[in-house]
Amino acid sequence: MPKYVFSRTLESVGPGATLLHEVDPEQVRGLRDVAPGDLAVGGADLLESFRRADLIDEYRVYVHPLILGRGRPFFRDTEERQRLRLLETRTFGNGVVMLRYETVRA
Repeated sequence: MPKYVFSRTLESVGPGATLLHEVDPEQVRGLRDVAPGDLAVGGADLLESFRRADLIDEYRVYVHPLILGRGRPFFRDTEERQRLRLLETRTFGNGVVMLRYETVRA
């Protein structure tokens, strides 16, 4: 399975991985065509870049039973409203809840 790492700070990645410094929407769409299955995106900044480029078909949000009191918001600097449709909820034995949403496009 191909592995792509998006980073603004790394200069190299391990064997079997490709380093990408910027989110190029056409390049990401091309990756979707050649790599079957899901693309996992982690981190608030990368998530926002993918969201702004309309590259997210589905969100899987994991809610942990822990209150931290600070941290980076998932979605920031968002002016436009993005509609989502709940597809699934799942509760795990450790109390984590997974919420799976699909992006609703106009």
